[in-house]
Amino acid sequence: MTLKTPFSVLDLAMYPEGRTAADAFAATRDLAQHAEKWGYHRYWMAEHHNLEGIASSATAVLIGYVAAHTQSIRVGSGGIMLPNHAPLVVAEQFGTLATLYPDRIDLGLGRAPGTDQATMRALRKEAAAFPVDFADLIEELLFYFAPPQPGQKIRAIPGAGMDIPLWLLGSSHYSAQLAARLGRPYAFAGHFAPQEMLQAIRLYRAEFRPSRYLKEPKVMVGVAAVAADTDEKAEYLATSLYQRILTLIRGNLKPTPPPITSMQGLWAPHEEQVLRQMTTTMIVGGPARVEAGLRQLIDRTGADELIITSDLYAHEDRLQSFEIMAALRSL
Repeated sequence: MTLKTPFSVLDLAMYPEGRTAADAFAATRDLAQHAEKWGYHRYWMAEHHNLEGIASSATAVLIGYVAAHTQSIRVGSGGIMLPNHAPLVVAEQFGTLATLYPDRIDLGLGRAPGTDQATMRALRKEAAAFPVDFADLIEELLFYFAPPQPGQKIRAIPGAGMDIPLWLLGSSHYSAQLAARLGRPYAFAGHFAPQEMLQAIRLYRAEFRPSRYLKEPKVMVGVAAVAADTDEKAEYLATSLYQRILTLIRGNLKPTPPPITSMQGLWAPHEEQVLRQMTTTMIVGGPARVEAGLRQLIDRTGADELIITSDLYAHEDRLQSFEIMAALRSL
Protein backbone atom coordinates (compact mmCIF):
# COMPACT_ATOMS: atom_id res chain seq x y z
CA MET A 1 0.00 0.00 0.00
CA THR A 2 1.51 3.32 -1.08
CA LEU A 3 1.24 6.81 0.38
CA LYS A 4 -0.78 9.29 -1.70
CA THR A 5 0.28 12.55 -0.04
CA PRO A 6 2.64 14.62 -2.24
CA PHE A 7 6.27 14.73 -1.12
CA SER A 8 8.59 17.69 -1.59
CA VAL A 9 12.25 18.41 -0.80
CA LEU A 10 13.65 21.02 1.58
CA ASP A 11 17.30 21.83 0.90
CA LEU A 12 19.61 24.05 2.97
CA ALA A 13 22.55 23.59 0.56
CA MET A 14 24.54 22.03 3.37
CA TYR A 15 28.18 21.11 2.96
CA PRO A 16 29.55 18.46 5.31
CA GLU A 17 32.86 18.42 7.10
CA GLY A 18 35.73 18.61 4.60
CA ARG A 19 33.57 19.98 1.77
CA THR A 20 32.92 23.46 0.39
CA ALA A 21 30.03 25.68 -0.68
CA ALA A 22 30.82 24.78 -4.29
CA ASP A 23 30.34 21.11 -3.38
CA ALA A 24 27.01 22.01 -1.76
CA PHE A 25 25.75 23.72 -4.92
CA ALA A 26 26.77 20.77 -7.11
CA ALA A 27 24.94 18.41 -4.72
CA THR A 28 21.86 20.65 -4.78
CA ARG A 29 21.73 20.57 -8.57
CA ASP A 30 22.12 16.79 -8.62
CA LEU A 31 19.52 16.18 -5.92
CA ALA A 32 17.02 18.50 -7.61
CA GLN A 33 17.40 16.66 -10.91
CA HIS A 34 16.91 13.32 -9.19
CA ALA A 35 13.95 14.64 -7.16
CA GLU A 36 12.26 15.74 -10.38
CA LYS A 37 12.83 12.31 -11.94
CA TRP A 38 11.50 10.56 -8.83
CA GLY A 39 8.27 12.60 -8.80
CA TYR A 40 8.78 15.03 -5.92
CA HIS A 41 6.35 17.93 -6.15
CA ARG A 42 8.50 20.89 -5.05
CA TYR A 43 12.11 21.71 -4.36
CA TRP A 44 12.45 24.49 -1.79
CA MET A 45 15.57 26.27 -0.57
CA ALA A 46 15.83 27.71 2.96
CA GLU A 47 17.44 31.06 3.78
CA HIS A 48 20.16 31.01 6.44
CA HIS A 49 23.08 33.32 7.15
CA ASN A 50 26.40 33.09 8.98
CA LEU A 51 25.93 29.41 9.83
CA GLU A 52 28.89 27.14 9.21
CA GLY A 53 27.96 24.25 6.94
CA ILE A 54 24.97 25.99 5.26
CA ALA A 55 25.42 27.78 1.91
CA SER A 56 21.84 28.87 1.14
CA SER A 57 22.24 32.56 2.05
CA ALA A 58 21.54 33.88 -1.48
CA THR A 59 18.30 31.94 -1.66
CA ALA A 60 16.76 33.58 -4.73
CA VAL A 61 19.98 32.99 -6.70
CA LEU A 62 19.93 29.28 -5.80
CA ILE A 63 16.25 28.99 -6.74
CA GLY A 64 17.13 30.28 -10.19
CA TYR A 65 20.04 27.86 -10.38
CA VAL A 66 17.82 24.89 -9.53
CA ALA A 67 15.05 26.00 -11.89
CA ALA A 68 17.58 26.39 -14.72
CA HIS A 69 18.81 22.80 -14.25
CA THR A 70 15.35 21.19 -14.02
CA GLN A 71 12.34 21.08 -16.31
CA SER A 72 9.06 20.78 -14.43
CA ILE A 73 9.44 20.52 -10.65
CA ARG A 74 8.18 23.54 -8.70
CA VAL A 75 11.04 25.50 -7.13
CA GLY A 76 10.78 28.00 -4.31
CA SER A 77 11.74 29.29 -0.91
CA GLY A 78 11.22 27.51 2.34
CA GLY A 79 11.58 30.26 3.10
CA ILE A 80 12.62 33.82 2.45
CA MET A 81 13.00 35.46 5.85
CA LEU A 82 11.04 38.61 5.03
CA PRO A 83 12.31 40.83 7.92
CA ASN A 84 15.79 40.54 6.37
CA HIS A 85 14.70 42.16 3.11
CA ALA A 86 12.90 45.15 1.67
CA PRO A 87 9.59 43.79 0.31
CA LEU A 88 10.19 45.58 -3.00
CA VAL A 89 13.42 43.64 -3.51
CA VAL A 90 11.66 40.33 -2.80
CA ALA A 91 8.89 41.24 -5.26
CA GLU A 92 11.45 42.08 -7.95
CA GLN A 93 13.50 38.93 -7.35
CA PHE A 94 10.54 36.57 -7.45
CA GLY A 95 8.90 38.49 -10.27
CA THR A 96 12.10 37.91 -12.21
CA LEU A 97 12.18 34.21 -11.30
CA ALA A 98 8.52 33.74 -12.25
CA THR A 99 9.14 35.50 -15.57
CA LEU A 100 12.10 33.24 -16.35
CA TYR A 101 10.35 30.05 -15.15
CA PRO A 102 6.57 30.53 -15.56
CA ASP A 103 4.21 28.54 -13.34
CA ARG A 104 7.10 26.91 -11.43
CA ILE A 105 8.06 29.39 -8.69
CA ASP A 106 6.74 29.40 -5.10
CA LEU A 107 7.38 32.08 -2.48
CA GLY A 108 7.41 30.80 1.09
CA LEU A 109 7.84 33.51 3.73
CA GLY A 110 9.13 33.30 7.29
CA ARG A 111 9.57 35.90 10.01
CA ALA A 112 12.58 34.46 11.86
CA PRO A 113 15.94 35.97 10.89
CA GLY A 114 17.49 32.64 9.91
CA THR A 115 20.57 33.69 11.81
CA ASP A 116 21.71 35.51 14.96
CA GLN A 117 20.66 39.02 15.90
CA ALA A 118 24.01 40.62 15.04
CA THR A 119 23.92 39.16 11.52
CA MET A 120 20.31 40.26 11.10
CA ARG A 121 21.36 43.83 11.89
CA ALA A 122 24.15 43.55 9.33
CA LEU A 123 21.67 42.28 6.71
CA ARG A 124 19.26 45.18 7.11
CA LYS A 125 20.37 47.81 9.59
CA GLU A 126 17.21 49.90 9.36
CA ALA A 127 15.06 46.90 10.33
CA ALA A 128 16.86 46.69 13.67
CA ALA A 129 16.42 50.39 14.34
CA PHE A 130 12.80 50.54 13.11
CA PRO A 131 11.25 47.06 13.41
CA VAL A 132 8.17 46.41 11.27
CA ASP A 133 5.48 43.84 12.00
CA PHE A 134 5.64 40.72 9.83
CA ALA A 135 2.02 41.15 8.77
CA ASP A 136 2.77 44.71 7.62
CA LEU A 137 5.75 43.47 5.59
CA ILE A 138 3.53 40.90 3.88
CA GLU A 139 0.93 43.56 3.13
CA GLU A 140 3.62 45.72 1.52
CA LEU A 141 4.90 42.77 -0.51
CA LEU A 142 1.40 41.94 -1.74
CA PHE A 143 0.97 45.58 -2.77
CA TYR A 144 3.96 45.23 -5.10
CA PHE A 145 2.59 41.98 -6.55
CA ALA A 146 -0.87 43.50 -7.15
CA PRO A 147 -1.80 45.00 -10.52
CA PRO A 148 -0.40 48.57 -10.54
CA GLN A 149 -2.83 51.36 -9.87
CA PRO A 150 -3.07 54.60 -11.89
CA GLY A 151 -0.48 57.02 -10.57
CA GLN A 152 1.38 54.39 -8.53
CA LYS A 153 4.90 55.75 -8.14
CA ILE A 154 6.76 52.59 -7.11
CA ARG A 155 6.29 49.32 -8.94
CA ALA A 156 8.03 45.96 -8.95
CA ILE A 157 9.30 45.46 -12.51
CA PRO A 158 8.93 42.55 -13.04
CA GLY A 159 6.56 41.47 -10.28
CA ALA A 160 3.57 43.80 -10.50
CA GLY A 161 0.42 41.95 -11.48
CA MET A 162 2.00 38.51 -11.07
CA ASP A 163 0.11 35.82 -9.18
CA ILE A 164 3.01 33.98 -7.52
CA PRO A 165 1.88 31.29 -5.03
CA LEU A 166 2.65 32.57 -1.54
CA TRP A 167 2.99 30.34 1.51
CA LEU A 168 3.43 31.36 5.14
CA LEU A 169 6.00 29.34 7.04
CA GLY A 170 6.33 29.06 10.76
CA SER A 171 7.01 27.18 13.94
CA SER A 172 4.61 29.07 16.21
CA HIS A 173 0.99 29.96 16.80
CA TYR A 174 1.55 33.47 15.44
CA SER A 175 2.35 32.30 11.92
CA ALA A 176 -0.52 29.80 11.99
CA GLN A 177 -3.04 32.49 12.92
CA LEU A 178 -1.65 34.95 10.37
CA ALA A 179 -1.80 32.38 7.55
CA ALA A 180 -5.38 31.59 8.57
CA ARG A 181 -6.37 35.26 8.62
CA LEU A 182 -4.85 35.89 5.19
CA GLY A 183 -6.36 32.74 3.68
CA ARG A 184 -2.97 31.43 2.58
CA PRO A 185 -1.43 27.93 2.69
CA TYR A 186 0.64 27.18 5.78
CA ALA A 187 3.88 25.23 6.09
CA PHE A 188 4.87 24.17 9.60
CA ALA A 189 8.50 23.45 10.48
CA GLY A 190 7.85 20.13 12.16
CA HIS A 191 11.47 19.13 11.67
CA PHE A 192 12.70 21.58 14.31
CA ALA A 193 9.66 22.63 16.37
CA PRO A 194 7.77 19.38 16.98
CA GLN A 195 6.29 20.45 20.35
CA GLU A 196 4.21 23.23 18.75
CA MET A 197 3.19 21.33 15.62
CA LEU A 198 -0.23 19.88 16.37
CA GLN A 199 -1.61 22.90 18.19
CA ALA A 200 -0.38 25.31 15.50
CA ILE A 201 -2.01 23.24 12.76
CA ARG A 202 -5.27 23.02 14.73
CA LEU A 203 -5.26 26.81 15.18
CA TYR A 204 -4.66 27.38 11.49
CA ARG A 205 -7.53 25.13 10.47
CA ALA A 206 -9.91 26.48 13.11
CA GLU A 207 -9.29 30.13 12.25
CA PHE A 208 -8.88 29.81 8.48
CA ARG A 209 -10.73 32.40 6.41
CA PRO A 210 -11.36 31.49 2.76
CA SER A 211 -9.81 33.93 0.30
CA ARG A 212 -9.55 34.37 -3.44
CA TYR A 213 -6.26 32.49 -3.20
CA LEU A 214 -7.47 29.49 -1.20
CA LYS A 215 -10.95 28.20 -0.38
CA GLU A 216 -9.94 25.61 2.22
CA PRO A 217 -6.97 25.30 4.59
CA LYS A 218 -3.85 23.73 3.11
CA VAL A 219 -1.07 22.41 5.35
CA MET A 220 2.44 21.34 4.50
CA VAL A 221 4.48 19.69 7.26
CA GLY A 222 8.27 19.68 7.39
CA VAL A 223 9.92 16.47 8.54
CA ALA A 224 13.50 15.25 8.87
CA ALA A 225 13.98 11.69 7.69
CA VAL A 226 16.80 9.23 7.14
CA ALA A 227 15.96 6.25 4.94
CA ALA A 228 18.36 3.43 4.11
CA ASP A 229 18.32 -0.21 3.06
CA THR A 230 18.05 -1.35 6.69
CA ASP A 231 17.08 0.12 10.04
CA GLU A 232 20.63 -0.41 11.28
CA LYS A 233 22.23 1.50 8.43
CA ALA A 234 19.74 4.38 8.80
CA GLU A 235 20.46 4.62 12.53
CA TYR A 236 24.18 4.72 11.75
CA LEU A 237 23.76 7.48 9.15
CA ALA A 238 21.57 9.50 11.52
CA THR A 239 24.48 9.90 13.96
CA SER A 240 25.84 12.58 11.61
CA LEU A 241 22.71 14.63 12.24
CA TYR A 242 22.83 13.98 15.98
CA GLN A 243 26.43 15.19 16.13
CA ARG A 244 25.53 18.36 14.22
CA ILE A 245 22.54 19.07 16.45
CA LEU A 246 24.77 18.55 19.46
CA THR A 247 27.08 21.35 18.27
CA LEU A 248 23.98 23.53 17.85
CA ILE A 249 22.87 22.80 21.43
CA ARG A 250 26.34 23.78 22.61
CA GLY A 251 26.20 27.05 20.65
CA ASN A 252 29.01 26.11 18.27
CA LEU A 253 27.36 24.87 15.08
CA LYS A 254 29.71 22.95 12.81
CA PRO A 255 29.39 21.23 9.41
CA THR A 256 27.91 17.73 9.38
CA PRO A 257 30.54 15.18 10.47
CA PRO A 258 30.86 11.57 9.29
CA PRO A 259 28.58 9.00 10.98
CA ILE A 260 29.88 7.03 13.95
CA THR A 261 28.98 3.69 15.48
CA SER A 262 27.70 5.13 18.78
CA MET A 263 26.84 8.46 20.40
CA GLN A 264 27.68 7.13 23.84
CA GLY A 265 30.23 9.30 25.59
CA LEU A 266 29.68 12.24 23.22
CA TRP A 267 26.74 13.81 25.01
CA ALA A 268 25.80 14.52 28.58
CA PRO A 269 22.42 13.18 29.78
CA HIS A 270 20.78 16.62 29.64
CA GLU A 271 22.11 17.16 26.09
CA GLU A 272 20.70 13.83 24.96
CA GLN A 273 17.34 14.76 26.47
CA VAL A 274 17.26 18.09 24.61
CA LEU A 275 18.26 16.41 21.35
CA ARG A 276 15.58 13.74 21.72
CA GLN A 277 12.98 16.47 22.24
CA MET A 278 14.19 18.31 19.14
CA THR A 279 13.98 15.17 17.00
CA THR A 280 10.69 13.64 18.14
CA THR A 281 9.31 13.86 14.61
CA MET A 282 12.50 12.64 12.90
CA ILE A 283 11.93 9.35 11.05
CA VAL A 284 14.89 6.99 10.81
CA GLY A 285 14.88 3.48 9.37
CA GLY A 286 14.61 1.10 6.48
CA PRO A 287 11.73 1.35 3.97
CA ALA A 288 9.10 -0.30 6.20
CA ARG A 289 9.89 1.77 9.28
CA VAL A 290 10.06 5.01 7.29
CA GLU A 291 6.75 4.28 5.55
CA ALA A 292 5.09 3.63 8.92
CA GLY A 293 6.57 6.83 10.35
CA LEU A 294 5.48 8.98 7.42
CA ARG A 295 2.00 7.45 7.49
CA GLN A 296 1.69 8.14 11.21
CA LEU A 297 2.78 11.75 10.71
CA ILE A 298 0.22 12.26 7.94
CA ASP A 299 -2.51 10.70 10.09
CA ARG A 300 -1.60 12.85 13.13
CA THR A 301 -1.41 16.14 11.25
CA GLY A 302 -3.77 15.62 8.32
CA ALA A 303 -0.97 17.06 6.18
CA ASP A 304 -1.86 17.86 2.59
CA GLU A 305 1.83 17.64 1.70
CA LEU A 306 5.13 16.67 3.34
CA ILE A 307 8.36 18.56 2.75
CA ILE A 308 11.32 16.42 3.68
CA THR A 309 14.87 17.22 4.69
CA SER A 310 17.48 14.46 4.73
CA ASP A 311 20.86 16.13 5.18
CA LEU A 312 23.38 13.35 5.46
CA TYR A 313 27.16 13.36 5.38
CA ALA A 314 27.62 11.55 2.06
CA HIS A 315 25.75 12.75 -1.01
CA GLU A 316 25.13 9.21 -2.25
CA ASP A 317 23.45 8.31 1.07
CA ARG A 318 21.27 11.41 0.80
CA LEU A 319 20.24 10.46 -2.73
CA GLN A 320 19.37 6.94 -1.62
CA SER A 321 17.33 8.30 1.29
CA PHE A 322 15.18 10.43 -1.02
CA GLU A 323 14.91 7.65 -3.60
CA ILE A 324 13.61 5.20 -0.99
CA MET A 325 11.01 7.71 0.19
CA ALA A 326 9.92 8.48 -3.37
CA ALA A 327 9.22 4.78 -3.88
CA LEU A 328 6.83 4.79 -0.92
CA ARG A 329 4.19 6.79 -2.75
CA SER A 330 2.41 6.32 -6.06
CA LEU A 331 4.06 8.67 -8.53
